[in-house]
Amino acid sequence: MADLDHLIQRAEHLMQRLELLLPSASAAPDWKAHAWRWRKRNGQGSLQPVAHPHVIRLADLQGVEAQKTALECNTLQFVRSLPANNALLTGARGTGKSSLIKALLAEFSGAGLRLIEVDKHDLVDLPDIADLLVARPERFIVFCDDLSFEAGEPGYKALKVALDGSIAGAADNMLIYATSNRRHLMPESMTENLETQYVGDEIRPGETTEEKIALSERFGLWLSFYPFDQDEYLAIVRHWLRSFGIMRLTPQVRRAALRWALGRGSRSGRVARQFACDWAGQKALRV
Repeated sequence: MADLDHLIQRAEHLMQRLELLLPSASAAPDWKAHAWRWRKRNGQGSLQPVAHPHVIRLADLQGVEAQKTALECNTLQFVRSLPANNALLTGARGTGKSSLIKALLAEFSGAGLRLIEVDKHDLVDLPDIADLLVARPERFIVFCDDLSFEAGEPGYKALKVALDGSIAGAADNMLIYATSNRRHLMPESMTENLETQYVGDEIRPGETTEEKIALSERFGLWLSFYPFDQDEYLAIVRHWLRSFGIMRLTPQVRRAALRWALGRGSRSGRVARQFACDWAGQKALRV
């Protein structure tokens, strides 16, 4: 009898240790939130609500009117349950790619739009995320920021399948919006040019190049962002200064704004706003 009790105690102790190793059951997402991050713990993914999403207005995004109009129209189609495309935003840093996607939440949250941020390392979980969303009445944008892949990364194939290629249909209430500095999302090497074939007058890229292009082509909407020229940069500076109550772009402010951009090696919307913040703050200190 004593041996049986000892065996039962050991079995219970072993079961307790095993329970610590097993992933715990995920709590149901807080569907009252408007934005979430997909986070994994002990191999178990869950939607963690963002208490204070970054609020930015579409009107504050200057110098990207064509891109803004195209993405706003695509998102309006989506929230109205009309056909809409996954979108890839590529180009120069600091030109408003990520901000544009975040601004859509403020614009369309009242119409049921929601935002889920997913790191590229967690893109393998896209089928699990889709399963969570498929029965919900809201419309979800899965947001992948600063997306790029190295050869062989599992997230590359997972995203490719999620966009177009899985035996399971995509959730009708989910789109993928991604930003990247690379048009083809993967590094390109000189050796790939050696794979190019010439058939008559045609130039046919090699298999490696075709594979990289294949992922980008699965996004139905491509939007390119370009560096701003000096006039565009100063127009954005003027916009942000006005938002801080400074109504005139004097020659002094203009020279300071250009020096600020020169010091950072970039004329971008981000740099323009950073200058406006600094200038307005310094002016307030002197009052």
